[in-house]
Amino acid sequence: MFISPAYAQAAGGGGGGFDITAIMPLILIFAVFYFLLIRPQQKKAKEHRAMIGAVRRGDTVVTGGGLIGKVIKVNENDRLIVEFGEADNKIKMEVVGSTLTTVVAKTDPTAANAAAGAAASSTQSQPSGGLLGMLFGRKKPD
Repeated sequence: MFISPAYAQAAGGGGGGFDITAIMPLILIFAVFYFLLIRPQQKKAKEHRAMIGAVRRGDTVVTGGGLIGKVIKVNENDRLIVEFGEADNKIKMEVVGSTLTTVVAKTDPTAANAAAGAAASSTQSQPSGGLLGMLFGRKKPD
């Protein structure tokens, strides 16, 4: 009976100060959640937005409902006209682009776009002039 009050009297008062180790588990849990849940989800959403932005006429897409169709027209405001069905039973529907899950088949760029892309890449491959151009890849002027 006497031992319990003696221990209570011997115990000092609480520190009352702030201890960083008290909130370390919370910081650690938040870091784990960020790197295992939040960051991969943001990366996946970014890839999905890039996929939707790259959809063009002629692509075969799968909607969120599992419908497979061919993109006929890409409208403004994230809307697409998609054609579903076989040759004699085709249905055209307007679909919100964010409901697309995957692009099954991409079409090749048109010849005009390919020629423009080739011209742009050939101009980009030439090194710039000036002192750095002469030092790093451009021949000296004669």
